[in-house]
Amino acid sequence: MSIIEAERIELRGRLLASLNNDARMARAIDVLAAALEQGNKVLVFGNGGSATQSSHFAAELVNKFYFRRPALPALALAADLASVTSIANDEEFAAIFSRQVEAFGRRGDVALGLTTSGRSTNVLRGLAKAREMGLATIVLAGNRHQELLALPVDVLVGVDTDDTPTIQEMHLFALHVMAEAIEKRLFGGTHG
Repeated sequence: MSIIEAERIELRGRLLASLNNDARMARAIDVLAAALEQGNKVLVFGNGGSATQSSHFAAELVNKFYFRRPALPALALAADLASVTSIANDEEFAAIFSRQVEAFGRRGDVALGLTTSGRSTNVLRGLAKAREMGLATIVLAGNRHQELLALPVDVLVGVDTDDTPTIQEMHLFALHVMAEAIEKRLFGGTHG
């Protein structure tokens, strides 16, 4: 193994450990679990790799993470290509999430945005619309989050790097931790 590979693996280990012990992660789980327990839904969104991770997380809530249990309401806003392309064409690409939050969001729901850069205009606008409508707002980001702090959001889980692949790997870890904790908190049970 090269020195560069060893350093990258060591960095990921440190970042995983810091996320695992991060009070903001616990807060995000609390916010999500409380909303779902009260019958509200999760709207999750991001671009590119974050869009696919959003779909992945929504599927784990709707279907299951470790065990069969009642479905939980979650929508991945990048997954509906007709809505995304219609809004992008008729309005602007920056509105693809805010328009869907406007359509599907209700007070008590949670908007969960993923942005590796912390500057994705459509994610920022989606979170701003959610906040305006009284939804709880959670964001997973990297270490650049000045714009997110300016919104502001209720819970910001930042990964202390600006390396996009590493941020995405940490986001997947965070989403898996969230899905497992929510499932266990709401339905008990164990995996096996």
